[in-house]
Amino acid sequence: MNPREEFLKHAGDCEQMAKSTRDPASKLTWNRMAERWRSCASNYASQRETVDPQYAPAKRHRRNLAPGWAPR
Repeated sequence: MNPREEFLKHAGDCEQMAKSTRDPASKLTWNRMAERWRSCASNYASQRETVDPQYAPAKRHRRNLAPGWAPR
């Protein structure tokens, strides 16, 4: 699961908790948490779209590490 999907899952969980509680203060807290998780998902998605290639992880090349006795 990618981070955006996970953030949205947490938001959904918080929304379910907000629906199941009767306490207005708890309901408000759960809804705010859901909003924050949705914001994290949105921020993650927008950052992924604007990633500067200069800061992308470098590709690692695997060296051929043949044993010393093997012909090269």
